[in-house]
Amino acid sequence: MEEPGQLGDGLAERGQARSAAPGGPCPVTIPLPPQAAFALAALEEAGFEAWCVGGFVRDALLGRACADVDVATDAPWQEVQRVFEAAGCRTHETGTAHGTLTVVVEQEALEITTYRDDGVYADARHPEAVSFVRTIEEDLARRDFTMNALAYHPKRGILDPYGGVADLEARTIRAVGDPARRFSEDALRILRACRFASQLGFSIEPATYAGMMANKGQLLRISAERVTHELECLLLGAHVHDALMGTVDVLAAVLPELVACKGFEQRTPYHVYDVLEHTAFVVQNTPPSPLVRWAALFHDMGKPAAFFQDADGTGRFYGHAKISVELARAAMGRLALSPAFVGRVLTLVKHHDDVIEPTPKAVKRALARLGGDVGLFRALCDLKRGDALAQAPRCAGRVELADELEEVLGGILEANEAFTLRKLAVDGRDVMAAGVRQGPAVGAVLAAALDAVIDERMPNERAALLAFAAAWLAEQDGRDAAEGTKGPERAADEKRAAGAGSGAGDVAGA
Repeated sequence: MEEPGQLGDGLAERGQARSAAPGGPCPVTIPLPPQAAFALAALEEAGFEAWCVGGFVRDALLGRACADVDVATDAPWQEVQRVFEAAGCRTHETGTAHGTLTVVVEQEALEITTYRDDGVYADARHPEAVSFVRTIEEDLARRDFTMNALAYHPKRGILDPYGGVADLEARTIRAVGDPARRFSEDALRILRACRFASQLGFSIEPATYAGMMANKGQLLRISAERVTHELECLLLGAHVHDALMGTVDVLAAVLPELVACKGFEQRTPYHVYDVLEHTAFVVQNTPPSPLVRWAALFHDMGKPAAFFQDADGTGRFYGHAKISVELARAAMGRLALSPAFVGRVLTLVKHHDDVIEPTPKAVKRALARLGGDVGLFRALCDLKRGDALAQAPRCAGRVELADELEEVLGGILEANEAFTLRKLAVDGRDVMAAGVRQGPAVGAVLAAALDAVIDERMPNERAALLAFAAAWLAEQDGRDAAEGTKGPERAADEKRAAGAGSGAGDVAGA
């Protein structure tokens, strides 16, 4: 399969003449899934016209895998239902107000929609009503972008009335018809353009981008779930750096925190890009994981607010991670992300700049700060690696450091070393059996024991830990007796115990 967004010889291999002008069908062969071929044949045997439309055709021409096929037809949905039920297929009236019927063919669901023209979009998302039309060309006229306004039939080839094939070859995203109208009808199309730019590596045609800018305020009327989906797809795209840099003024409608990062020079020998471009490269340089890429997007968002220059003019950003956490919390609060996921992202942002030496002690301490979440530690290494790759060349060694941290982690896991209370050879019941009264003191002695094990001052062995608990208890009782009350050291230990085991959730709900 070709790399997404790279046509290469994709069109030529399918028989498409690159010089073909928009208009009538062009000869081309695209392998169809069996259910789509069956649907076209069934409708045409009943005397109707039918085409495959939408993203399937676009992706097939790009050499990208796409199993989701939509069919457009001149048959009313009631006739579509009659044809397929007579053929023994189940049908579901999923969108009949808009002419859409879902047909199940060989356990595969297929959406079949009557040719239509959309009416007024009162909510900047859905047409209040639709009118059914007679030709496929009229139906394609309502599509968002020329590359999506393509239809395919195995006998008639590609129908391309709006120049979608030429735009695919030119790697261009262009609105069908008047861009301002397209985006005022459905503002989500604005984010779809940004997402396609990231996924395909395409540029957005200037008039189309102007239409996006003119209507970006309408994005505030789109549901958080839809906005979140498009943003996450953008972040996971193979060309996310270029998409973020090229569409930031549009994205600012839903992520206004990005505005301060644009053009903000860091004035430090450790960086060669402004905050926004550094961020875009970090996102690009991390694995396409939602957790890591959301964290990469937010990790330095607090830098403009934290910035100051020392006596020689060098930029400093002390405390920027804390500010980034608060900005990220506010931004994600507007989106449809689960509290647990948000907590993990915030934890990565909080700790992204932590200095961790590639030693077992340091790595175990970092793991303890993350609540023992090994996956989160690996994600932190991914974030650190991507961060280093987006810094000045002098920081290249930080990439190797992230690799070393993961190697050390592997050794810790292989040896089953303790880095959380759960991994200690004793638990609260053991400590109470050793004489520690039930209450905060149990957590305090366990936290102290874990510190000693992590620092390798004591082996993670039951006998040694029970002896430690007894000694700790004797020492604390001695202090209390001398002071006539609970001493400050014990109070501090108990306070520390209250937070023991916190990590991934340590910034989630503060």
